[in-house]
Amino acid sequence: MKLICQKSNLLKGVNIVAKAVPVRTTMPILECILIDAITDQIKLTANDTELGIETIIEGDIKEPGIIALDAKFFLEIVRKLPDNEVIIETTDNFQTSITCEKAKFHIAGQSGEEFPYLPYIERNDFIVISQFTLKDIIRQTIFSIADNDNNRIMTGELFEIYENELKVVSLDGHRISIRNIDLKRSYQDKKVIVPGKTLNEISKILPGSAEDDVNIFITNNHIIFEFEKTTVVSRLIEGEYFRIEQMLSSDYETKIRINKKELLNCIDRATLLIKEGDKKPIIMDITDNFMELKINSVVGSMNEDIDIEKEGKDIIIGFNPKFFIDALRVIDDEEITLYMVNPKAPCYIKDDQGNYIYLILPVNINTPAY
Repeated sequence: MKLICQKSNLLKGVNIVAKAVPVRTTMPILECILIDAITDQIKLTANDTELGIETIIEGDIKEPGIIALDAKFFLEIVRKLPDNEVIIETTDNFQTSITCEKAKFHIAGQSGEEFPYLPYIERNDFIVISQFTLKDIIRQTIFSIADNDNNRIMTGELFEIYENELKVVSLDGHRISIRNIDLKRSYQDKKVIVPGKTLNEISKILPGSAEDDVNIFITNNHIIFEFEKTTVVSRLIEGEYFRIEQMLSSDYETKIRINKKELLNCIDRATLLIKEGDKKPIIMDITDNFMELKINSVVGSMNEDIDIEKEGKDIIIGFNPKFFIDALRVIDDEEITLYMVNPKAPCYIKDDQGNYIYLILPVNINTPAY
């Protein structure tokens, strides 16, 4: 094999597929990136059997061929090459030379024939969504998936399609994030659980253009995301997702309208007094004209008043400040509405249009201490 391509194109492609290289594996071939130049295209592929990424890069194929190169070494070599043409050549025994200007590397490759290709999946009907919208949905929900495998379903996000609506849900047992999106047309109803790892990696490599689309194919076991010259194939998480509707309520005793940035900045300031690992709640003492935020830790204490518009009862309620910060950071509205029932019931942050709902469970507080 012999091919020539610009360093910038090669580096972009390697960076994209490297997201699917496993950190630890019992199959050494999976630690490689496959360069497939057998046809008239240069394809780069990485695959950890759960997540696979393939992208096509521009270049000139002088001699067709295929080779698997150690991903870590290959990425670092390409990253540090001069910004010029890169020549990659292989021999019959998989020895590979990478040349750019006066720099020439020789590394051992492996047979590309042994590399596990991405599974062939029949592409029938597909969902179309803009890159910008998909990237935004992930940003606004991914933070509330569980970060351990105790309950694997919680490590993924529900993608539910009903006619022309897409609902994306994530939860970790302490909070729920929901985004509702109107699609350009109606589709067959579907409900699948997409691994959080897959969505995290997609959000990193998606350009995020509002003009360009992502095509999403869903089968019984896999989901495929196609955009520009990149294909991401992921296994779905098996199982039944939680019945979210049973966890939501439209009842409230207290409704608050508040400036989002002011609330976010105030809670953020309060966290300065919380040592790592300390689980001190932020206390919201809500009366007619203002909300007083208070925190009391071994480091010190803080209180601050924020003007609000309130309907309903006064309430004193405590929350994990991180959960509130995570939700507020991804909401783009200037003003938000909070709905509360009592100090032991969830708080809802939602808009009138139903585009987003964030549910945050309160923590028990010893009210007299505050």
